Amino acid sequence: MKPKVHWVSPIPEATTDIAHYTYRILPELAAVTDLTVWTDARHWDRAVDAICPVRKIDPHHTLPRDFARSGHGDGPDAIFIHIGNSWAHHAGFLQLARRVPSIIVLHDLAIQEMLHDSMRFAGFPRDVYEAEMLRWYGEPGLAAAQDVLARRSGANVLSETYPGFHLALDRAVAVLSHTPAAFEAVQATGIVPAYQLDLPFRPSQTAPSAERAQDGPLRLVQFGHIGPNRRLWEVLEALGPLKDEIDFRLDIMGNVWDRSVLSEKLERFGLEAHVTVHGFVPEPELDAALAEAHLVFNLRYPTMGEASGSQLRIWNASAAAVVTDLGWYGSLPDDTVFKIPLDGEIAALRDLVRRIHGERSLGAILGRTGRARLEARHTPALYAKGIAEIAERFPEDAAQSLHARRLRETLAKVPHKTPLYEAALKKRM
Repeated sequence: MKPKVHWVSPIPEATTDIAHYTYRILPELAAVTDLTVWTDARHWDRAVDAICPVRKIDPHHTLPRDFARSGHGDGPDAIFIHIGNSWAHHAGFLQLARRVPSIIVLHDLAIQEMLHDSMRFAGFPRDVYEAEMLRWYGEPGLAAAQDVLARRSGANVLSETYPGFHLALDRAVAVLSHTPAAFEAVQATGIVPAYQLDLPFRPSQTAPSAERAQDGPLRLVQFGHIGPNRRLWEVLEALGPLKDEIDFRLDIMGNVWDRSVLSEKLERFGLEAHVTVHGFVPEPELDAALAEAHLVFNLRYPTMGEASGSQLRIWNASAAAVVTDLGWYGSLPDDTVFKIPLDGEIAALRDLVRRIHGERSLGAILGRTGRARLEARHTPALYAKGIAEIAERFPEDAAQSLHARRLRETLAKVPHKTPLYEAALKKRM
C-alpha cells in the first residue's frame, strides 16, 4: 500500500520558490504516495488539481480528523507542513503546526522575520511568542526578542543567535531538512527524529550550453525573493565603480523588499542605465535570462541552514553563480560555484566581475559540473522516494515524539529539579 501523505504547502500561483518546489515534485510524489495537497490560499493554479486532489485548509480550525477523512485507503495519515521565512505564505501553517502533530519540512532555521511579521500582520499572539522565546532560549533570548519588538534591533540580527525554528517543533512528529547544518541543529535539540533529503529540482530535458556570448555586454542576474540577507546593496556597491570600465547589464528579477531604497541605491551608484528591475517574472523568462548570464549573484548573509532552490535553477541553466562561503553554500564543491568570503565581500565581487569580463568562458566549467550535480542528486524521483519512506515511519515517530513531549511537560512542572532527576528524564527522552 502507498503511504497516505497530506502535503501542506504553498502552491502556484503563490510567488515563492517553495510553491515551485512543490509543483516540481508532484507527479513523482503522487506516483509513490496516496497524495493530497492542502493550501490556505484563496486561489491556486488549477494545473495542480490535474495531478492530485487539492483541499482548502483553515489553519486555525482544521484538525487531524479532517485530514483522515479526506485521504484514501486505511493506512496512517502522514502530514507534512512546510515552514519558511515568509509570513505571507507560512504564518498560517505555523499556527497549524503548533496544534496538529506533523512532519515539519523546515526550509529555514532562521524564521524570526516570519515570526515578527506574523505578529504584526497575521495575529500571532505576542504573549505566546515571548513565552516560547523564554522557554527555548532563556532570559537572554527573551530580552533580545523584546529589543526587536521595541524596534531597538532587527529580526534578521536576532536570527543569528536565536534562529526561532524551535517554535515550530513542539507538536512535531519529525523534521525534514535539506542541508547538513539544519539536520544537525534539529538533531541537537534531541526532541524529534530528524531527516535530511537533497532539495529537488526537475532538470530540463536537455542541458543548456554552458558557453556564453563572447561579445556584447557582460550579462549579470540576481533573482528570487530578495530580502535584506541577499546582499543586493553590496552587489550594487561593487558594480558602481565598474560602470566606466566594463560594459555590463544587471537584470534584477523577483520581489525586492524595499523598492524605494533600491531606487536610491541605483541613483547613488550611477547604475540606472546598467540595471533593469523586472519584478516577478514567469519562469520561462527567468530561465532564458539565466541561460545567457555570465554570472548570477546568489549571496546570503545571514544564512542558517537553508538550501537554495535558486541555486538548483542556476545549475539547471548551466550557469555560473557566486555564493557566500558560509553554510550550505560554503559546503558546495568548488567546481560548481564561485565562493567569496564575507570579509572583503565587495572587493571580492568586484575582482570576480573583472576576471569574468577578461575571460568570459571562466564560468563554463562551473556551469557544466553544476548541471551534472543537479542530475545526479536532486531529481524529483529520488526525493519522492525519500518522502514515501519518511511517511511510512510516521506512526513510530509519532509515538516517540509524543513520549518525549510528555516527558518535557513533566520536567517543566517540577519546581526544584535536582540534577539526578533531570538527568533521569533526559535519559528517558
